[in-house]
Amino acid sequence: MPSYDFAAQRLFVDERLEAGARMIPDGDRLNYLLNVLRLREGDGVLLFNGRDGEWLARLEKVTRRSAELVATTRAREQTAPCDLHYCFAPLKHARLDYMAQKATEMGASRLVPIITRRTQARRVNLTRLRANAIEAAEQCGVLGVPEVAEEVSLDAFLAGLCASRLLVFCDEAAEIADPVAALRAAPEHEGIAVIIGPEGGFDEEERRAILSAGKVARLALGPRILRADTAAVAALAIVQTTIGDWR
Repeated sequence: MPSYDFAAQRLFVDERLEAGARMIPDGDRLNYLLNVLRLREGDGVLLFNGRDGEWLARLEKVTRRSAELVATTRAREQTAPCDLHYCFAPLKHARLDYMAQKATEMGASRLVPIITRRTQARRVNLTRLRANAIEAAEQCGVLGVPEVAEEVSLDAFLAGLCASRLLVFCDEAAEIADPVAALRAAPEHEGIAVIIGPEGGFDEEERRAILSAGKVARLALGPRILRADTAAVAALAIVQTTIGDWR
């Protein structure tokens, strides 16, 4: 994105975007526009919905309690998302917020909470998870927001895994120490799923189940043990650089 204006204000919307499209921001979005961004009548903001590209919109009919957004010009065409699922054992709130934001920035197209035997947080606030993904997309020029899946048990996740999708298993006990070499040796595939376990890792039965799941690339993330939220950034960077859309 060499010519992209990173200072531009952006807002994710659900509505269809096209020239002349009008929308009335709800309470939270109105507060964000008027009180957080401090926009005024006639000011511009970039809108995106993950489907219709990015559009320049103008703020009109501003009062203390309402306003309208009018889409005027398409700023960027919609691009296809990377087919990259990030699958993780849920964390406590602050670290889960960070993980959702960073996975979005790194190009994940789907976030999948997986319940394992050692998972600390058994319930996931999916609304909060999606809100963090939206915030990251707004701030980083991302054109799409990853889908947020319902939490699922590890057994159910593995049973439903597409046979053609490569499962990148981040495992501190991996035999191949070089993660790039492990990914380059991966079988042919369509789509990628990166899976990272909870603090304490997967137990041996879970590890065997993952390794027998089909197309699996097992890799270590260096000589140090990483926290799960740090491992998310490390793993996604390695995957995107080696077999993802950073190449």
